[in-house]
Amino acid sequence: MSNINKEEIFNLSSFDQFEHLALSVFRKQAIENPVFNNYLSNLGCKPSLVKKIDEIPFLPIELFKTQKVLLNDLKSEIIFTSSGTTGMQQSKHYVSDITYYERSYRQAFNFFYGNIQEMALVALLPSYLERDGSSLIYMVDDLIKQANPSYSGYFLHNHHDLWQRLNELHLNGIPTILIGVTYALLDFVEKYPIQFPDLIVMETGGMKGKRREMVREELHKILCNGFGVENVHSEYGMTELLSQAYSKGKGIFFCPPWMKILVRDINDPFAILPTNRNGGINVIDLANINSCSFIATQDLGMINDDGSFTIIGRFDQSDIRGCNLLVQ
Repeated sequence: MSNINKEEIFNLSSFDQFEHLALSVFRKQAIENPVFNNYLSNLGCKPSLVKKIDEIPFLPIELFKTQKVLLNDLKSEIIFTSSGTTGMQQSKHYVSDITYYERSYRQAFNFFYGNIQEMALVALLPSYLERDGSSLIYMVDDLIKQANPSYSGYFLHNHHDLWQRLNELHLNGIPTILIGVTYALLDFVEKYPIQFPDLIVMETGGMKGKRREMVREELHKILCNGFGVENVHSEYGMTELLSQAYSKGKGIFFCPPWMKILVRDINDPFAILPTNRNGGINVIDLANINSCSFIATQDLGMINDDGSFTIIGRFDQSDIRGCNLLVQ
């Protein structure tokens, strides 16, 4: 099986290119990934007969909790673990080459937001900072190092210091992104509301048991009023992926070119639905070249006609964890 390199993955420019590469990755992983191979064998799937991406059986995300999802003969360079409540079994993503993750989030961030070196990045991520193994913290750490060094950094529970920093950034007209876990952003604006219309507020989702869950419209209205912005941005990612989709408002997400969302029928997990139909979210993440690029998540959502997607909730009894846990 021929090797697939980063340049092939991160320089896609058409759907035909994407589908061709995705099918090549599928056939490679169907042979070289023991967990995926076993799953496909149990289904009676013959990879050579799969001709379109909507014919690919997607690996249930739950298997990342109990199995080492990694290609044969590869060793993990780093292990990312999911967040969760005490006693909950964590997912583990064994990453054999961290440069694929770094290339993915750096290029995606530039694709959606421009050059990070021209911005300040401030982070309010207490729940993530207080545990080990967070892929989100790995990403934010790296982006902070690349951003404006005089103004970028983490804020834990020191909300007054964050308020002062944001006011300084606003006064100096510096392009700024504030990325925060949802409950922490709400805590902040309750005590330190600010009017910073040009601020990009990006919530990563999740109340982490700190506050009641809220529908997106209610949450974003509070945050828009509290920060004086028109829209709240969101990041859709998870431990099992090496890529993220981004929303610049109204919960409408777009993928970078090497990532694609499909929606499956909730009553038939191998049937792919057309646009504007609610179902289970399947993710193709070609950056996951060394683990599994075809993952059936526990999220529910819908693909729009323009290729964007929305998340509408989660399957009943699925774990409450990850980077975007809003239920509409």
